[in-house]
Amino acid sequence: MPSPLLFDLSRIDLKAKPVFDKEAILKVNPQNFEMQQLNGILWFDKDKRLILGFKDVTEHEFWIRGHIPGRPLMPGVIMIECAAQLLSFFVRHILGVEGFIGFTGIESAKFRAAVQPPARLYLLGHLTAVRSRAYSAFIQGVVNDTVVFETNVSGMKV
Repeated sequence: MPSPLLFDLSRIDLKAKPVFDKEAILKVNPQNFEMQQLNGILWFDKDKRLILGFKDVTEHEFWIRGHIPGRPLMPGVIMIECAAQLLSFFVRHILGVEGFIGFTGIESAKFRAAVQPPARLYLLGHLTAVRSRAYSAFIQGVVNDTVVFETNVSGMKV
């Protein structure tokens, strides 16, 4: 059974213009081209360490051709990469930490439903630990009101 949602999505305008779009994210996170897995940030609460981002999963993803031809499924490792990029953006841009935040680990991950294009994958994040150079977050992926994955990821200032 999935964990309860980190926050109530019905209280956020999911159709609003992102507070940070793909170009703004690219100025913070170095991942580009096929590896940019975060398309926008819709909302955040710095004090509560909460953030809501999204990835638009399209028919043009680099993995479509080879990951289950005829029934493309978003790979779990790409979902985890989305989570890691959300954590990095929060730490660097919202908390103002300078330098590269490298992905250092997955404490746990549970994949609960398939993600197939076209879909908007919402990424609900809660920064759970802030140390001098190390950071952790609990991230939930949601598509059409269904929790499709949840994970605890960590990163470190490199």
